[in-house]
Amino acid sequence: MRIRALPSRISRAPLTALLLLCISLAGTAARAQEDPLPSWNDGAAKQAILTFIKATTDQANPAYVKPDDRIATFDQDGTLWTEHPLYAQAMFALARVGQLAPQHPEWKTKQPFQAVLTGDKQALSKFTESDWMQIVAATHAGMSTADFQQLVQGWLATAKAPRFNRPYTDLVYQPMLEVMQYFRANGYRTYIVTGGGQEFVRVYSEQVYGVPPEQVVGSSIVTKYDNSTGKPVLMREPKVFFIDDGPGKAVGINLFIGKHPYAAFGNSGGDAAMLEWTQAGGGKHLMMLVHHDDGVREYAYGPAGGLPATQVGTFSDALMTEAQKNGWIVISMKNDWKRIFPFDEGK
Repeated sequence: MRIRALPSRISRAPLTALLLLCISLAGTAARAQEDPLPSWNDGAAKQAILTFIKATTDQANPAYVKPDDRIATFDQDGTLWTEHPLYAQAMFALARVGQLAPQHPEWKTKQPFQAVLTGDKQALSKFTESDWMQIVAATHAGMSTADFQQLVQGWLATAKAPRFNRPYTDLVYQPMLEVMQYFRANGYRTYIVTGGGQEFVRVYSEQVYGVPPEQVVGSSIVTKYDNSTGKPVLMREPKVFFIDDGPGKAVGINLFIGKHPYAAFGNSGGDAAMLEWTQAGGGKHLMMLVHHDDGVREYAYGPAGGLPATQVGTFSDALMTEAQKNGWIVISMKNDWKRIFPFDEGK
């Protein structure tokens, strides 16, 4: 059989264009692979993350961590998404007070509900843990876990954060999303360890952060198994079961994860115990704190000043001193992040 040559008149231009396109795409892919943290400015914080991953995943390195032990924990409020002027879950609870008020006329004269209904910001800023527990008991309990999660889903679909006028799930930090993705790409399991409600965060954790519900450790209220109707449900009761904040974060990590993390990320004094517990695990570890010092693109509070003292995301001078003493790396939102939110395109 004789093979005929292709006609010389067939243009090679399409083939050339295709070749150039492939080369361009390969170059883009290579650049993306070279820099897994494109929303970070070059600096000590970014380098610390890159160095840690390289060291702990290289079998020839003394700091190598076996895949089964690769665990990284992340606080949520103020570390993964914005927390000012109030935590998102607190805003959800306040909205629920307004919805339930017609069924509770006594709230008009009863604190802390009166402050919520009248919009008394000064009183709201001074709410104690007891005040918040009363609000949580009234707005988060007396229903099944499934009903509660449905309420959260409905609220998140319509609620918008002040100042940015965007859904709360839009106000996640792009640099931290990249860190979580980078850790997972290198065999780490990423856990959210939050003082927020466990069932609240589980509603959106996988969609927003890529963290499955079973890898969310949070505060919780007592739940009771009920099969009185022939359909088993878990009913939420107005009693605290576990507070996953401060020292409770170390306890929660042990209870629900069972291993020391090798990396931990937080942003306030409530995360100090988690970083201490991580550091106590032996071997090479990475402890980092997000410092909110960008009042233009987000907020400035703590040692950065800008906002009055608040119980939301307290980053005290003492915490800064502790970070320096223990070798924890402080991430400057202003200087270390090229962009803050996925939607801001670096502006």
